Amino acid sequence: MAASARIIDLRKLLTERFPHVAVTTAGRLFTGLSCLDEQIGGGLPHRAITELISPQISAGTASLIQALIHCAYRDNYFLALIDGRDSFDPSGVGNARLQHLLWVRCSKASEAIKAADLLLRDGNFPLVIVDLVLNASEELRKIPQAHWYRLQRLVEVVPTACLILTRYEMVSSAQLKLLLENSWDIRTFETQNALSRARIIVKRSHIRSGIGTSCCDMSPRRPQCACPI
Repeated sequence: MAASARIIDLRKLLTERFPHVAVTTAGRLFTGLSCLDEQIGGGLPHRAITELISPQISAGTASLIQALIHCAYRDNYFLALIDGRDSFDPSGVGNARLQHLLWVRCSKASEAIKAADLLLRDGNFPLVIVDLVLNASEELRKIPQAHWYRLQRLVEVVPTACLILTRYEMVSSAQLKLLLENSWDIRTFETQNALSRARIIVKRSHIRSGIGTSCCDMSPRRPQCACPI
């Protein structure tokens, strides 16, 4: 009972602390990042899990997270970042932008899954990011597939876009699967607007649109896009 009361109190606090104005385009969260929006039909889909697979060590996922925090600040909504390996560096974001961020610092993947379960039930965030890129593969393989399907059932009933960042394909319930095909070196990161070089490919899409259902497997030969921010 004590634990349940604490969860209720936490949900109430989240509701009061993070009221939001959702930025939607036909059931999607518009990010303003062309490398995402143009490839997937106008933004991250609400009520669905999007898995972004980043197989390379230096592919730019940290830059993408920072860009999405900037988008939340620009469009005045709140974003939750569940940091699976406590690796996020807020120093390059700026204090004003951080006011639009709830940063959940985890030391292992199981903690991140529990945090995602809680925040998706809450429904107060237009965007919830779960960053598992730096978690060990042995640790990630221990996550039962039933956990992913539970998260999918939770997100289906809230106006939230859930973005899960992984090193390899593992979220079986993801309705949208993307591949980040980058391999950056130190010279890339020193370049202004380095994220404009990001190459995102749609691997699979089972996203229900306002008219019907889109169900397709996309070829890796799909045209790539630039994404200046």
